[in-house]
Amino acid sequence: MEVIDNKEKNRFEASVNGELAIVEYSLMDEVISITHTEVPKALAGQGVGSKLTEAVLKHVEERGLKVKPLCPFTKKYIDKNPQWSEIVA
Repeated sequence: MEVIDNKEKNRFEASVNGELAIVEYSLMDEVISITHTEVPKALAGQGVGSKLTEAVLKHVEERGLKVKPLCPFTKKYIDKNPQWSEIVA
């Protein structure tokens, strides 16, 4: 799954089977706040949200940023995958 950072819309996007899954964010200094994750119903139950979140966290880590998981999905994902706790602001 290819994930792009659409900086104009402050969101990461992944097109899967013609459907668009997104993770919205705001960036201040060196902290990216994840505010919302949305996966279309047509893609529900296929792990798209988890794969998208994983890609976003890798992007955050590669850029040397910290993440503030305001989105409940992202927070739950980090709680289940504690290796990401190192980049939590």
